[in-house]
Amino acid sequence: MPVPYIRAALPDDDDELSALDRATWSPVHAVLPRPQPPYEPFFSERHAPEDTLVAELDRRIVGYVRLGLAYKLASNAHVRQIQGLAVAEEARGRGVARALLRAAMEEARRRGARRIRLGVLGHNTAARRLYESEGFAVEGVMPGEFFLEGEYVDDVVMGRPL
Repeated sequence: MPVPYIRAALPDDDDELSALDRATWSPVHAVLPRPQPPYEPFFSERHAPEDTLVAELDRRIVGYVRLGLAYKLASNAHVRQIQGLAVAEEARGRGVARALLRAAMEEARRRGARRIRLGVLGHNTAARRLYESEGFAVEGVMPGEFFLEGEYVDDVVMGRPL
């Protein structure tokens, strides 16, 4: 099985990443409604290409992870936050999410971070297992934080030192 190639995103990846984002949308992990046309660009003032790592298999983008600041405060500059992770359906089970997660942690270290954190929906057990296997621990639970498809869903905050 080929190993995913992880690289920094490029501005030219916008359309492909936007399509991947729409294709992977699911109420299991999304707190925003299903994207509808006209579609927003993937990159924005909030999420620049340099804050995204992409995974390629057979020269196709099959996943991404967004890395950002948890807060825009000098006192919190040592913490990075994973602000999105997605893997194409056909690439799941091939180590893509794990490779992206590890690359994000390495990039966070390179940028001077000492901690990394993320939020995951309580019912997303597959993602929670992945994060736990990579050393993330539950640091807080906000019960019923989101109302998704007729159900209240917990927001679980996970983190780990780098």
